[in-house]
Amino acid sequence: MNTTDEPSARTFGNEDALPRVPLPTLEDTCERFLAWSAPLLTPAELEETRAAVDELLADGGAGRVLHAALEEYDRSEGVHSWLDTFWPYRYLGRRDRIALNANFVFLFQDADLTQEERAAALITAAVDYKLRLDTESVPPVAQRGRPLSMEQNKYLFSATRIPGEKQDTVRVPYTDAWPGPSDARHIIVFHRANAFRMDVIGPDGVPHSPADLADGLRAVRAEGAARAAAGTAPGHLTTKARAEWAASRAALLALDPANAQALDTIETALFCVCLDDVTPKDDHEATDHLLHGDSGNRWFDKAVSLIVFADGSAGINIEHCGLDGTTVLSFVDDMMNTSTEDHARSSGARPQGTPAIEPVRFVLDDALRADVHAAAVAFADYAAATATETVAFDDFGANDAKKLGISPDAFVQMAYQLAHQRAKGRVGATYESIATRQYNRGRTEAMRVVTPEVLAFVRTQNDPAATADERRAALRAAAEAHVARAKDCQAGRAPEQHLWELQLIAERRGAELGVTEAPALYSSPGWRIMRDDYLSTSSAPSVNVKYFGFGSTSPQCIGVAYVLLPDRFNVYLSTPRTVADAMESFAGHLRAAVAELRDLLAGG
Repeated sequence: MNTTDEPSARTFGNEDALPRVPLPTLEDTCERFLAWSAPLLTPAELEETRAAVDELLADGGAGRVLHAALEEYDRSEGVHSWLDTFWPYRYLGRRDRIALNANFVFLFQDADLTQEERAAALITAAVDYKLRLDTESVPPVAQRGRPLSMEQNKYLFSATRIPGEKQDTVRVPYTDAWPGPSDARHIIVFHRANAFRMDVIGPDGVPHSPADLADGLRAVRAEGAARAAAGTAPGHLTTKARAEWAASRAALLALDPANAQALDTIETALFCVCLDDVTPKDDHEATDHLLHGDSGNRWFDKAVSLIVFADGSAGINIEHCGLDGTTVLSFVDDMMNTSTEDHARSSGARPQGTPAIEPVRFVLDDALRADVHAAAVAFADYAAATATETVAFDDFGANDAKKLGISPDAFVQMAYQLAHQRAKGRVGATYESIATRQYNRGRTEAMRVVTPEVLAFVRTQNDPAATADERRAALRAAAEAHVARAKDCQAGRAPEQHLWELQLIAERRGAELGVTEAPALYSSPGWRIMRDDYLSTSSAPSVNVKYFGFGSTSPQCIGVAYVLLPDRFNVYLSTPRTVADAMESFAGHLRAAVAELRDLLAGG
């Protein structure tokens, strides 16, 4: 911020003035951890967990040593947050596949356009946003008058995750290796598993007009009319577990210098556009295809992939390492809330003829073709082993919850808890993502939804002897506890990421710090059970989004991605197919629970 303490209007102008993510004391974190895990534990499990916490808190013990190291790191020059090393590990350190497991998607509202027109409109809007980002003229997002961190916007364009044997990296602008905004002028367009480089900005830095872009996309469709032969679309490799994909990438680079050029073209591209042949029969099928569609027609490592179906319906697939939902929603809203003509006018786009297009060709030998084919088959099987469902509420939304005197998010979270207990016979660990962008480099905090009040609410709601007044009181008490915990998370008062980072410090520096054994807390019932998700939930409120989707996080988990708007509420569910019956039961119970809780509150 400037000297008058007024927030800067420049996109990144407030970053250095934002408060740091607070580092809780070890005592506060341990107290909250016990309170958060207790509702999920038996008395014996809680006692074992409490003993592990006492050991962690002991004077001169491992917990004190690790926390002191974290405090020292937080004070170090150049460190923005005590989470600076946590986030790269959290996302780039995962070794499973990111396609379906980590990437997330939004299905956009429909537009009455052809495939080429819709794609051209989205490209026009995205390029306009990119150029405004370059000049820092995208207004900073504010919350209750306070600017939020815009740092994640640096990961929107020309950002690509690079697989590594032990940990991935990211190739991105605004770094020492690539100072300032991206100077790329091209995107990658996929059609029928063929990849093409297409210039969207002319040689003089002026964007192509929407009509030019539509002509370029038609040229791509014509040149890519024949589907790529089996085993020849390296996009399939981006679905592999990360170390395996790193080995495949190394083989590509070793085989022929042309492959380095092809990878460079893809990795530096502003973003991807995927022209799919599919015409989804409904929103459910469309969201499925966004999440795990034809992997030959994708590059899942690319930060942003705009996907346009044959009928002009469209959405976006996001690589998660540098981007959270709130940042992407702001980008999507900017694209959608302004007409294509106004975006073109804003960016200075003008007709320049059909954009230059060029096939992106890889040299493959028999071993790599077999590798590509095997990756395609494996991912298709993996996607087929995932069950999904949509639940739409056209007669209930956030405004209805507010009229009933309850927090909209608390209302739907209580509905999830009630539906899950009725579907699976138990209340299970539940994750909810809470945004913390009011802090310097802030991202999200991990909220655990199950409280003693939630247990009491579910028990009372299922008790045939309970009166309506008792049920209402239990629901409101659970909702108030939910809101209070969410506020704690927003304020950086949450235990999980703090304890997790201490665990990672022990793994990285244990020998140096004299912590030679993993603290007992990390094998305690509380740590294991609190983090073993039965429900993994996150919301994406935008009138421009029909559905939000992501995969589940564990064998028994139901992923719950929801769009809660003033007048409606849409949910996309995902789970391993082996437990699909439980998910379908959950969906049915959720429909009933929303109506039941609404009627309960309306009656009092």
